[in-house]
Amino acid sequence: MSIALKLKATLEKNQATWRVNETLLHTKPPKFKLGGLSNNFVPAAQIKALDFKKLLAGPTNNPFLLERRVSLGFLTVAASKPGLQIGSVQGVTAGEGGAPVGGPAPASVDWRNRWGWPWITTIRDQNGCEACWVFGAVALVESMVRIEHCVWPWISEGDVHKGLHATCCQCGNAENALDWMKNNSAADPGCFAWPITASGCSGCGGTGGGPYNAVAYTPTPDRSGRSVRIPSYTHVGSVADQKTWLDTVGPLVCGITVWTDFFYYGSGVYHKQAAVGGKPNKIEGGHVMLVVGYDDTLNCWIVKNSWGTGWGDAGYVRIGYGEVDIDSGAKIGITGVNPDPWTKRRMHNGGMLESGNGATHRNFELLTTGPGNSIQHWWRDNSAAGFPWSKSVNFCNDAAACPTFISTTFNRNFESVHLTTSHRLHHWWYRQPSGPWNDGGIFGPPDASGVPGFIQGNYNAPGNFEVVVRTSDSKLTHCWRDGVGWHIGVKFGSNVAFSGPSLIQSHYGTKGNFELVCVLSSGKMQHWWRDNDHGMVWFGGAQFGGGVSSPPCMIEGSYSAASEKAVGNFELCVAAGGAVQHWWRSQFDGLWRQSATFGHDVQAVVSLVEGSFGFNLEVIVLRIDNKLQHYWRDGAGWHEGIIFGSIV
Repeated sequence: MSIALKLKATLEKNQATWRVNETLLHTKPPKFKLGGLSNNFVPAAQIKALDFKKLLAGPTNNPFLLERRVSLGFLTVAASKPGLQIGSVQGVTAGEGGAPVGGPAPASVDWRNRWGWPWITTIRDQNGCEACWVFGAVALVESMVRIEHCVWPWISEGDVHKGLHATCCQCGNAENALDWMKNNSAADPGCFAWPITASGCSGCGGTGGGPYNAVAYTPTPDRSGRSVRIPSYTHVGSVADQKTWLDTVGPLVCGITVWTDFFYYGSGVYHKQAAVGGKPNKIEGGHVMLVVGYDDTLNCWIVKNSWGTGWGDAGYVRIGYGEVDIDSGAKIGITGVNPDPWTKRRMHNGGMLESGNGATHRNFELLTTGPGNSIQHWWRDNSAAGFPWSKSVNFCNDAAACPTFISTTFNRNFESVHLTTSHRLHHWWYRQPSGPWNDGGIFGPPDASGVPGFIQGNYNAPGNFEVVVRTSDSKLTHCWRDGVGWHIGVKFGSNVAFSGPSLIQSHYGTKGNFELVCVLSSGKMQHWWRDNDHGMVWFGGAQFGGGVSSPPCMIEGSYSAASEKAVGNFELCVAAGGAVQHWWRSQFDGLWRQSATFGHDVQAVVSLVEGSFGFNLEVIVLRIDNKLQHYWRDGAGWHEGIIFGSIV
């Protein structure tokens, strides 16, 4: 009889609250690597009680947490004004959605699905490396990017581990990884991947050798612009403080002592057993994971592990309060993370983006045309009461239409492309953090006649710039820039009346397909996509809508994207008949649907953003009086914002 079968019988005899993983009943004992230095875990008893009212005094991007903090008295309504652009998200208003008004922490919190939204990235696998301390720290940062900025991040454990020059068999603590990320940020897998395959660190032999350790740390040259920045971490000591943190901030890194029976866990609430397979249970080492919630009814923590989805409950475990030293050591949290442009790149299009600038790392930056065919740079301080718009500088003298504006991996620089008065395309770029704007040169076809779609794509690192624009023959022309310079590519489509800022690098396909929508001379819109896995050929998709006579603006948003690897719905806004039509395309059936018509006196849509204000959509329009107006959508619908500035 296998050890797993014997353990199963023991658990049933003892009426234990957990069960063995059924896949292990007839296999050899599992071998999972650990890596946590349990002797170095900070004792919980040494940590002073947290002053949550002081800690959470500033505004939060997350509307659910904002309501929760106000209800608990940690934040006054007056102090929370900078974060109250929204009154509700997805139909959740103050006191609803499982967030009780006032009183103690709720009976349970689970960030895997809270308020109807997923907040935790996918389960990862150490693949035989003693690197749990890196995986736990990275999982914490990813969860806080999602919670604080409502965008899916994907951070490479390999970037952190190799950046630390750690070996495959080197143990550590989450503090080691978080300190390194604080000083160096943390990049995505495309910058430097976790270089461990399914074979693990074979050949390591516990001595620090093996193929993994021969891999050099060689991130891509644009690492500085594709890395999440984090502040200092906080140790959280008492169980009461840990539950309050989970309720009002987010997940926490934990450390445990692993006993042999833990390897066999399958479901239920884990409590250490005295024996495994007829032999005494024994300590295997220390381990670092991420606590994503708790359940007072079951008296347990809900924990994300890093042993793949085949272990435990699809990669998760419920650990009883006080078990295996989970409450002996302080848990670790962070707040105030700063996502990078690569993480946010699908969430904005047109003349506005959400940058990492400002106290809460969410300022809006906007480019429009100005006097003398110039471009005006506006910005909105999203950390200040009232969200004031300010005009920064004017630059260039040949803009025929509002530019398409992105933030790139080139040191988080801003980049823009616009149609010129001489029917060319003009590239400008802004050196972060304080400028100036620099002339990037004129390029493209000699007869451009539309608003360009402009992205930084997946090809090469730094990623190529990709542009699609209408030309005078009523076709679309694709241009791209690599390390050599700008190139003019294929033409496609016909009867195109308007191109616009609708080009995106989607999550479809292994390499990520290009997707765009143009307006035809019939007034209908047409969806086009390029299959980047099979020959990079453009295909014409569905035609939809009608009566449109202005450029469309499109993003790939968070709705329906269940993880950092999933495809989100396409969101599109376009002016028609003096109002704005909002369309969306489901990633499940591929059908375009019009959800709403809103606004008045609208000439064109300038930009569309899904930013850090919950999952709100933010739209800037050009009015018929040539002024700008802001509209935004939360769970209650579309709202009319302020009118500001004017463009020429």
